[in-house]
Amino acid sequence: GQSIQTAQAPPGNGMQAARVNTPDWVKDAVFYQIFPERFHNGNRSNDPPGTEPWGSKPKLFNFMGGDLDGVIEKLPYLKELGVNAIYFNPVFEAPTSNHKYDTADYMKIDQAFGDMDTFRRLIDKAHSMGIKVLLDAVFNHSGDSHWAFQDAVKNGPNSKYWNWYLFHGFPVVKDPKPNYESWWGFASLPKFNEYNPEVREHLFGVAEHWAKMGIDGWRLDVPNEVRDMNFWREFRSRVKRINPELYIVGEIWGDGSPWLKGDQFDAVMNYEFRNEVF
Repeated sequence: GQSIQTAQAPPGNGMQAARVNTPDWVKDAVFYQIFPERFHNGNRSNDPPGTEPWGSKPKLFNFMGGDLDGVIEKLPYLKELGVNAIYFNPVFEAPTSNHKYDTADYMKIDQAFGDMDTFRRLIDKAHSMGIKVLLDAVFNHSGDSHWAFQDAVKNGPNSKYWNWYLFHGFPVVKDPKPNYESWWGFASLPKFNEYNPEVREHLFGVAEHWAKMGIDGWRLDVPNEVRDMNFWREFRSRVKRINPELYIVGEIWGDGSPWLKGDQFDAVMNYEFRNEVF
């Protein structure tokens, strides 16, 4: 199971403490994390070019063909293990990587994993077996193949997406060092300008779209690197309106208290506990 810290109501100060509601189903959830490219190959017709035999030595950039059909095929196995919640690493379109943290399009399932029909079958089958599904929200940055970034690279300040990112000049330079803000200096992971209302609306729209598709929660990638904490307050408000039982868990490596006041996350991944154990 996944160790978590859950949101708590703040202590009273003469006023009634804020009511904090976290989804009841999580209290008995047994999570299984799935890295889709490496879990199980259920459909060889969508294998990326150069796919290596299953069980080959894992490398940074190789593919073995894992996909969502493979997950569907293995749901009975997961159920037998006692799993009732799956946390997926990214599944959205990101054609150049096996990890998919460099998103090209948040509204599409990566073709190496399947398509929207595959995803619907996965959700329906999982739910019929009492298994919840969480997706990974990589909203601090996109990949450099994202359509908005590509347009900005091509058209510079004339692009309507120029202010979606944090460029320091034009032409856009990637090597040897990007002239734009990126995740830990990786040129392939340009950072969004989360203060831009258009960016916010795009990302909140993505979150709402998949909530309406029936997912049960979001795991938030590096949410502390999104500088405006109001971003996550609005995020919570938008997705909880669609499904009050939708679970929000943030990847916070230190003290998660600032995010657990009931207005942002339901929980954080409890690395502090892990550090004490190991």
